[in-house]
Amino acid sequence: MAGGIRIDKWLWAARFFKTRALASKACELSRIEYGPRGNRQPAKPAREIHPGDTLHIRTEGGIFEIEVLALSDVRGPAPVAQTLYRETEASRKARAEAAEARKLELYFPPLRTPGKPTKRDRRLIHRFRSD
Repeated sequence: MAGGIRIDKWLWAARFFKTRALASKACELSRIEYGPRGNRQPAKPAREIHPGDTLHIRTEGGIFEIEVLALSDVRGPAPVAQTLYRETEASRKARAEAAEARKLELYFPPLRTPGKPTKRDRRLIHRFRSD
């Protein structure tokens, strides 16, 4: 792999996305950017990446800033996939802080929408009216 590899294929092999289609869609939605911090550009799915490239990836798992260390077009086990890149310390710290903030947020379950009463509600209404 002296040349390069498609970014969507590499993202799939590095286990950032479950399928290549999802990796391509993320590229099309400008969730994948390449280049140094001050000069990021959106990546198209067919863009070739090389070892040493810097990527900025937004997924459900958080925002990753990584440096590509190796290329692979084969999806292997997670420990092997993690050797393909190195996450910056700032990115790792920001993701940990975001996870901690999510834990501290209060959870309010959604209120039941008003509408047709359930069977249990009807029983309670009948019991209330009959007494």
